[in-house]
Parts: sequence; C-alpha cells; structure tokens
Amino acid sequence: MKAANEAKNKIVRETPRARIDVLELDLCSTNSIRSFADNFIALHLPLNILINNAGIMFCPFQLSQDGIEVQFATNHIGHFLLTNLLLDTMKNTVKASGIQGRVVNLSSIAHNYCYKKGIRFHKINDKQGYSEKRAYGQSKLANILHANELSRRLQEEGVNITVNSVHPGLIMTPLFRHSAALMKLLKFFSFFLWKNVPQGAATTCYVALHPRLNGVTGKYFADCNEMRPSSYARNESLARELWEFSNKLISSVSVP
Repeated sequence: MKAANEAKNKIVRETPRARIDVLELDLCSTNSIRSFADNFIALHLPLNILINNAGIMFCPFQLSQDGIEVQFATNHIGHFLLTNLLLDTMKNTVKASGIQGRVVNLSSIAHNYCYKKGIRFHKINDKQGYSEKRAYGQSKLANILHANELSRRLQEEGVNITVNSVHPGLIMTPLFRHSAALMKLLKFFSFFLWKNVPQGAATTCYVALHPRLNGVTGKYFADCNEMRPSSYARNESLARELWEFSNKLISSVSVP
C-alpha cells in the first residue's frame, strides 16, 4: 500500500486532474479478493479496462492461506476469481457507455516451460515433483488459457469485451526476489534482451488501449505484436478443463 500510494502521488503531481483510488488487494487470498471486489463495486465506478498484472515467480514450495500452491494461487486463481467478480461491472459499463471493455492477462514466454501435459490438475498442491520454475510456467500457461476461454465465452454471449494475454518481456523488478543472484548473472550475459519499466509496460498498454486492437480477442502478444503461443496454450479442451477446475478449486475454499 505504501508503494501504491507513492505511485498515486507521483501520478497526481504529473497529472493534477487524475483521480486515483488505491484499494488493498492480495491476489493470494480469496478473502482479500472478495473484499476488494465488494469495495470496488461499492464505489459505483465504471470499469473499462482490467489488467491482471500481479505475480510471483520461482518461489520455494508453499501453500497459500487457502491451501493452494502459492504460484498457481497468486498468478492464476487470484486473477480468475477477481475477473469473474468484476465481470458484471464491466458488462454494465459496456452497455451504458457503448465502449468496448478490455481484459489483459500478463503471461510470460515462460509458459512454454511447464509440466508435462501443461497443468498438474491432480497434483496441483503436491510438494512431490514440485519444480519452482515449472510451477511458474504452469501458472503463466494458465493465464493464457484463462484469457482464451473467457474470450470464447464472451463471444458466445455477444458481449463487447475483448480478452488477450501478453508477454511483457524481461524486466528487472522485485518479481525476481526469489532468484536475484541467478537473474543478475543472466542479465549480465543477456543485457541486450532486458527492458526498462516503460519498455516492459509498452505491450500491456498497447493491448489495453490501442484502437487498432478493437475487436481483437483471444490472442497472445509480445513486443506489441501478435505471437503464436505454445500448443498447450492453444488447446481449447485444456482451457475448458482449467476453467472448470478453477471454479471447483475456488468453491472448495471455505469462506468465513
């Protein structure tokens, strides 16, 4: 919250007319997500764009307070639940404004490096066989599959909301706190591939805002260009299975 308020103050200094509300949200906790959604809806604000940007990476094995492997919980389940809770607000905004809504999931090129068969549905919370890097790749694959399946469902409904996923690129941020030494070494030998923060945000902003992408949905972008993701990421039956699995997993979490 301290960092968020510092960012808010910086933006307001640069753009005095900006209105920014900062709300607390922990994507690793279903209780926090539900509380955030209630608080946001209570503001009666329009929702034109939702960027699912939070993430953790290469964490040692641990379970969230809801008993879900922490990378899958934060990177996928948290955004899946948040998006579902805010979707009616976005639909109402689209209907009232006539302006297309956009959902953007931040994935990663790391979605290519996941477990065999893509998602460990029956071993999602098992410590045995856990790989911190493949677990991250699994969660990033889930981001693309989620975007694709939500896109398909919204198209079936005839709702004017697009859903896409992006790979922002290699950016040195606190995301690398669990593997700082390894990443610094990697950056030394691949400095030409790394981006600063504005460069890293470019693809996300492009997909969220550019008029050229009006009506473009269910796609994956990198460096502001549409790219072909992995075969797992293009698997429609896997996307449907993940959707059902995610709903069941969230339903199994007890809410006080």
